[in-house]
Amino acid sequence: MRVMALDVGKRRIGVAVSDPLGITARPHSTILRDKKALDTICAVVRDLHAERIIVGLPLHLDGTEGEQAKDVRSFASKLASRSIVPIEFCDERLTTVEAEERLANRRGGWRKKKNRIDALAAASILESYLNETRHL
Repeated sequence: MRVMALDVGKRRIGVAVSDPLGITARPHSTILRDKKALDTICAVVRDLHAERIIVGLPLHLDGTEGEQAKDVRSFASKLASRSIVPIEFCDERLTTVEAEERLANRRGGWRKKKNRIDALAAASILESYLNETRHL
């Protein structure tokens, strides 16, 4: 089962996708969070034949939800009204930090790296989800 993950930020949405068997995760793209974002995500779901969307939920370190988590839940609710696949949440604490660490050792300009951080964070969210579901 192909799974897609989203790292929803204020300006950009990182997208990652699993292989068709749902074993590995890889960064896919970054989508601007504008009026077309929901349509773009739905098009990517169709193009990739994704069967599930995992949305990273930004919790505080103590596990509580703040304003950003409320914003992500609101966005996911709007997406759910348009999407034909199930949507689930996955704790995304520290995924952006992990993505930044992965990019720190690569060559290339800062701007190129910045554009990849969101997709890499989505891949980290997806890896966590896939690892969690394998152990169930």
